[in-house]
Amino acid sequence: MGDALAVHDVSVRFGARVALADASFTTAHGQVTAILGPNGAGKTTLLRAIAGLTPYRGTITLDGVDAASLDRRSRARRIGYVPQQSRLEAAISVFDVVAQGRYAHGDGLGRLGAVDRRVVEEALRRVDATDDASRSFAVLSHGQRRRVLIARALATGARLVLFDEPTASLDIGHALGFFRLVRELAADGAAIVIVLHDLDEAQRFCDTAVLLAAGRVAARGRVAEVIAAQPVREVYGVELVPGGALGFRELP
Repeated sequence: MGDALAVHDVSVRFGARVALADASFTTAHGQVTAILGPNGAGKTTLLRAIAGLTPYRGTITLDGVDAASLDRRSRARRIGYVPQQSRLEAAISVFDVVAQGRYAHGDGLGRLGAVDRRVVEEALRRVDATDDASRSFAVLSHGQRRRVLIARALATGARLVLFDEPTASLDIGHALGFFRLVRELAADGAAIVIVLHDLDEAQRFCDTAVLLAAGRVAARGRVAEVIAAQPVREVYGVELVPGGALGFRELP
């Protein structure tokens, strides 16, 4: 089987500003890939291009199929996407938010079948949000909302799942639970791509990494090759201190 996702020479412009320049990488089913880099490096832009939410130049293929050839529903069945922030403020139930992940599988009228309901219930269970199913999404904390949005992505049944800084508003217990879930999804054959700021999380839970700097790929490969002294020094301007966990000190 070929790559679950292949990004080839993808560039994104916002007016005169180049946000992403000729980015290329691949990931496979069963693999967790971290997208790393300092603020403004192009991490979210790259993820949104893969999700089909930002126009781009270049080629993105999903299981060998050019993503540009897919209609919206076909793409939604292939990709689950959890944004860094949601603009959803409607006072609808948590269950209905997660059920949005099933729209690409339905009849176009928004009706849920028995299978859809089971998928939604299982997605809620996996993110520890079953007890919140009847609550209004609008009253949830940022961390609770993040877990619901993760459940919505799971409900798509997609084999490629994209997460943009998923642990940013989660407490320690739910953050660890998230990474446990990610590893379970990968073990089931999904391809996972995660934007992360925490290099320690990438080192502990991811298989491969792509390091961006100023919109360009500075390093890519196995995590141990990317989170290494030279790439970290060049991109972050800090010295990598080896040990049981990651630590940093300023360069002289």
